[in-house]
Amino acid sequence: MIEKIKINRRSFTRNISMAGLAATLPVPAMIANSAVSVSGAGHLKISLNAFSFNDLLLAKKITIDDVLDFCARIGIEGVDLTGYYFPGYPEAPSDEYIFHVKKKAFRLGIDLGCTGVRNDFTWADPDKRKAEKKLVKDWIVVAQKLGAPGLRIFAGTLSKEEYSWEKRAGWIVEDIRECAEFAKSHGVMLALQNHFDFAKTADEVEKLLKMIDHEWVGLMLDVGSYHSPDPYRDIAATAKYAITWQMKEKVFVNDTQVESDYNKIIDIVKNCGYRGYLPLETLGSGDPYQKVEALYSKVKKILG
Repeated sequence: MIEKIKINRRSFTRNISMAGLAATLPVPAMIANSAVSVSGAGHLKISLNAFSFNDLLLAKKITIDDVLDFCARIGIEGVDLTGYYFPGYPEAPSDEYIFHVKKKAFRLGIDLGCTGVRNDFTWADPDKRKAEKKLVKDWIVVAQKLGAPGLRIFAGTLSKEEYSWEKRAGWIVEDIRECAEFAKSHGVMLALQNHFDFAKTADEVEKLLKMIDHEWVGLMLDVGSYHSPDPYRDIAATAKYAITWQMKEKVFVNDTQVESDYNKIIDIVKNCGYRGYLPLETLGSGDPYQKVEALYSKVKKILG
């Protein structure tokens, strides 16, 4: 019995040592212009984008705590908590609140994914864009304090000023690169979301990411924001840039919403080599609790 215990202890020590070694090994860089080079099959997990509960959260009928409790109850392992749902947004929440959320998620065994802001870099006025950059930088710090690996951002769409795509792209690229350098110093990646705004098509998304060309910037691939005859072709064309996803119930075929074909989407995810969380997002009318649980069950079954 004593000898058996010694062997187990030696085995335990060896396993811990190997785990430490594994943590130091290099992993494929998630760079905006290169795909992850390893298979993602078997390394996909489901998370929730809190926007699924947008109306209830903004109306203060539920809180972030309630969303975390719901995820724990049905078995969702991660959650993306957009900045809008923190007290005082767009100002950064207090450290006390940030650490409350972090502790609660940890105690529930839930990983915190990206947080996010609603920024806009399409303004011609440098002072307006300076304020937008401050918003992004403030929330990079929030993400770091949360222990969240990324911050979701937009290119923007609010400005209706008459400038060419290329002219605006120049501002956007410059601003995002500045924010990316700041994010790099805080260990937070920037996930640029295709949102049918400035960059509407797969070609525009790819062009913008190549212009940004920063190793701390990748794509948050929103499957429901390509409006084209074949959205799955656009999803597949940009999947190699994805560092996170937004897995919506519906996609657009041209300008008509139809139910998402998750068998196709998961095949694309696996084939592009993505490894990590797939955040679910439900929209529209209906009970969000029921809708999220139904989408979770569907995607979980496909993942196997």
